[in-house]
Amino acid sequence: MGYMQGRLYYVVGPSGAGKDTLLRLARESLDGSVNLVFAHRYITRPHQDKNENHVALSDKEFTMRAARGCFAMQWDSHGYSYGVGVEIQEWLASGLCVVVSGSREYLPEALKRFPDLTLIWVSAPAVLLRERLYTRGREEGAAIQQRLARAQTYAVPSRPPDLLLDNSGAPEAAARELATYLREQCLLRKR
Repeated sequence: MGYMQGRLYYVVGPSGAGKDTLLRLARESLDGSVNLVFAHRYITRPHQDKNENHVALSDKEFTMRAARGCFAMQWDSHGYSYGVGVEIQEWLASGLCVVVSGSREYLPEALKRFPDLTLIWVSAPAVLLRERLYTRGREEGAAIQQRLARAQTYAVPSRPPDLLLDNSGAPEAAARELATYLREQCLLRKR
């Protein structure tokens, strides 16, 4: 049985919405049960959160990789550089569904590069965003305020999402919804 060209699932939402937690829980739930992979990001920040699927790079190594075309997508945000490796293009070509934790600000560029991407938008109320940002402990004061201000700037998607996930309750509920959606979508992509 052959497979169609894969599909990119681009997951975005404000800092503190719980994207990394939802992605980790959905990934654990699906665990190879469908032709689906969760791409890691390359970030110029050390590991601080067990939920975040990323490879930590120095600024110099990130710059070198970017100069050599190692990223299919890359952006800067909150003083860090983020990249998604070109390996996702091979995964898509082989028929895999690929889930990427993206950036709302980078979405217009992502749509240029992958016009058929499926947009998954994760939301949570501002009071919960604030609480989660303080709890996770990556930043303090002014940096948290900057993230909250940015959440308001990108509160409305530039394109209607294919799936809007409300993560204001238990993350397990939103993760089940995400896993169910991805399972159904990726099973439908089989020929």
